[in-house]
Amino acid sequence: MADAPAMAEEVAQLGYEQARDQLVEVVRRLETGGASLEESLRLWERGEALATRCQQWLDGARERLEAARSQA
Repeated sequence: MADAPAMAEEVAQLGYEQARDQLVEVVRRLETGGASLEESLRLWERGEALATRCQQWLDGARERLEAARSQA
């Protein structure tokens, strides 16, 4: 998709809670159906990007906790 780089950049700027909330909304919209194939694909791609962003935040938090434990 032509907007993929812009979407990736925008998603990369989101905090964990923002990304999580948007991911919940994407899933809700996909589950309710009614979207065209093109819209469903766009939502799926955004959902994948949001899920990746959430995982990045969680991985970072895990690393910080492990670092704090090793210093204790």
